[in-house]
Amino acid sequence: MSSAQPHFLIIGGGITGLSAAYYLKKRLESDGVKGRITIVEKSSAFGGKIHTLYKEGFVIEKGPDSVLARKRPTIDLAYELGLEGELTSQNPQAKKTFIVRKGKLYRMPQGLVLGIPTQMTPFMQTGLISPLGKARAALDLIKPKRKGVSDESLGHFLQRRLGKEVLDRVVEPLLAGIYAGDTFKLSLKATFPQFQAMEQKHRSLILGMMASRKNATGETAHLPAAVRNSAFVTFKKGLQTLVHGLVHALKGEDLRTNTGVASVNKAADGLVEVVFEDGSREVVDGVIITTPTYQSAELLSHLPAAASLKQIDYISVANVIMAFDRKDVPIDLDASGFLVPRYEDRTITACTLTSAKWLHTAPSDKVVLRCYIGRSGQQEWLQWSDEQLVQKARHDLGELLGVKAEPLFTEVTRLPKSMPQYPVGHLEQVARFRQQLADALPGVLVTGSGFHGVGIPDCIQQGKDAAVQLAEQFKQRGAVAGASVGAGTGAGAGVAPASVG
Repeated sequence: MSSAQPHFLIIGGGITGLSAAYYLKKRLESDGVKGRITIVEKSSAFGGKIHTLYKEGFVIEKGPDSVLARKRPTIDLAYELGLEGELTSQNPQAKKTFIVRKGKLYRMPQGLVLGIPTQMTPFMQTGLISPLGKARAALDLIKPKRKGVSDESLGHFLQRRLGKEVLDRVVEPLLAGIYAGDTFKLSLKATFPQFQAMEQKHRSLILGMMASRKNATGETAHLPAAVRNSAFVTFKKGLQTLVHGLVHALKGEDLRTNTGVASVNKAADGLVEVVFEDGSREVVDGVIITTPTYQSAELLSHLPAAASLKQIDYISVANVIMAFDRKDVPIDLDASGFLVPRYEDRTITACTLTSAKWLHTAPSDKVVLRCYIGRSGQQEWLQWSDEQLVQKARHDLGELLGVKAEPLFTEVTRLPKSMPQYPVGHLEQVARFRQQLADALPGVLVTGSGFHGVGIPDCIQQGKDAAVQLAEQFKQRGAVAGASVGAGTGAGAGVAPASVG
């Protein structure tokens, strides 16, 4: 065992790492353990992909722009940090979403949830899907459920239930916005396990989704009243509010930026040695690694188990944000944005009408549009300059929205290797890796978006889970050490170290 004051180190200062540190601190305090926590971040700032820019009265998210309201981890954390009053909802007058079809915008039918119909009349009336495609989708209502619950690709599952046309024209562009991936390579169990559960319980995906919506009335009951009816929420001053709240809550701990780690190794007595890029070393009681899996693999390259981390592929994406005078945008701002299917052969994969969706993001006489670029199979943009990205995004906006004016300003954000792809069998592969890691290097946990979800709530939950697990491991080690002392020196000496509490 180490000294009476245990020391834990977290590698990576994104939302997963910060959440892990926060919840580890809380758990240690509740266990009566006076410990030290160090977070090391290789870049110059905490927050990872979360980056809010304040410019000329605009609130601009260069990374993610919101979180799903129904996913509890973000909201729960906001309450714990005293930030619930900073939450803000979508503009209720801009809830429409469009999908591009042959260069025109078609409104997504009402009642679609993750691209699955829950109201058949609007779905049957849409011009997005041909009569044959609608008839094929309706077969889901009578088709038998699949026998067996082994993993399959998301694309094969959706095509099997709803048909290729609905997959290509509606579901794939919607889900691609979440994972930027090829649905025929993504694991169903790792991305949307609820789809499989619906099929098994209700036989039909559509019937299952309908039942799920009927039972969803309490999904947002945990939200403050002001944002309770919003599918997505963010913070009035941007998502960086959450980062600042976590950093403030960790005041007194050792938070280091511009600090890279070279390797993580086993040390004596169940401890862990961390070797930094500058050659310095620290021996600690436990480590949580929250970097992308390809970086985690390098830190653990001496372990055979790390090879599996290298097999998790990542897609690069970018976004181009443009600000305009309202008079130069010739469309009604009554929608949140539009999606672009693969077959449309456009540079942009989607566009958010940011200032319509989030009223706090721009002055009332201005408009902010955010164009997304990059997905699986469309990575040629990596060779383009920022000027080319802007030019191509403006070309698409000109043809689709009629926006021809010169932007007031543009912001280009490149996010290389930022979207992990979960292949079929991903969860089993992760389980094997974690077992091998536990056997080879106890006291080291690896987590983050490459494992169990790419969204902010998913990352917060994974950070929390890792923190609880590490604290529990330490507690058990203390109990074992205390028992060993008692066995060796008599019952009166069988007291756990003071650090265990």
